[in-house]
Amino acid sequence: MSKINLMGYTAQQMEELFTQLGEQPYRGRQLFKWMYNDRRTDFDGMTNISKELRAQLADRYDIRGLELKKQSRSSDGAEKFLFTLEDGHPVESVLIPEEDRAALCVSSQAGCALACRFCATGTMGLLRNLTVGEIIGQIVFVRELHGVDSLTNVVFMGMGEPLNNFANLSEALRIMSNSMGLGIGAKKITVSTSGISPKIKKLADSGHKVRLAVSLHAATQEKRAQIMPVAETFGLPKLIEAIKYYTDKTGWRVTFEYVLLEGFNDTKEDIKALARLIQGIPCKINILAYNPVPGLDYKRPSDGKVDWFARELYPRAPAVTVRKSRGREIGAACGQLAAEDKA
Repeated sequence: MSKINLMGYTAQQMEELFTQLGEQPYRGRQLFKWMYNDRRTDFDGMTNISKELRAQLADRYDIRGLELKKQSRSSDGAEKFLFTLEDGHPVESVLIPEEDRAALCVSSQAGCALACRFCATGTMGLLRNLTVGEIIGQIVFVRELHGVDSLTNVVFMGMGEPLNNFANLSEALRIMSNSMGLGIGAKKITVSTSGISPKIKKLADSGHKVRLAVSLHAATQEKRAQIMPVAETFGLPKLIEAIKYYTDKTGWRVTFEYVLLEGFNDTKEDIKALARLIQGIPCKINILAYNPVPGLDYKRPSDGKVDWFARELYPRAPAVTVRKSRGREIGAACGQLAAEDKA
């Protein structure tokens, strides 16, 4: 009989487990801290738990992380990790170091069902949602590899639509933000969505004080629907309504991600439409050039065009940032994750 993997158990679930074992709930909190905060995967080293209980745990349970298939490093310092899940499905994470911070792009699904026309992940289709343990396992792996201080921020901008895996995302956020867990402050966590309007409101009501990023990429319903099929279900008016609900509820501004596609969404009229759309919303806008994907039709604009777009937009928007892509040469940049082994 295979052992039960405890990776991904929340503090409450751990308390419930120990209650079922006839132990005091605080024992569950002790194990929770050992797993995530102290990074122990062997029960023998959990010295404030009795030897008899440790033996009982070792007989029925274990703590398993993710299996690394391939690790790649770009010349600009970005690292991509390709993991093989227990059922054989692939999933990727990307570590992006900066001078004073490092962000880990975490995946929430293997593949993605949304099929955005410019995104490599969408060509995979949705294989399945990741479990809580598989989400958390990406962070645990990088911390084991590079140390607990190796990342300062976690962004759900990897593979998949996190709000379509809401239950597991929510439990993972509990583990991440718990001081006895991974101890990552909620303001250091960003959840990026393609615009699942009802789930944006649900996230606002959840009590998770995380940052919200919205993949916008076009400022009119017509254009957005051309490149993002999700816009046909969750139209731009409803999306903006949900975003305003989020900012009002949390008191935090939202980040709009806007990928420039040459000749499609990079004109003066697009700038005017974008300025009208965000009027009255506390926000910042991240502008980034499209990262080409083999087999997809869109082209990357010049750096000069990107800078022009940002300069023209800035007087009309509260804050505008040009975000430089990292990891393009290893297929790790925004929109390039497809879990392909290109060794």
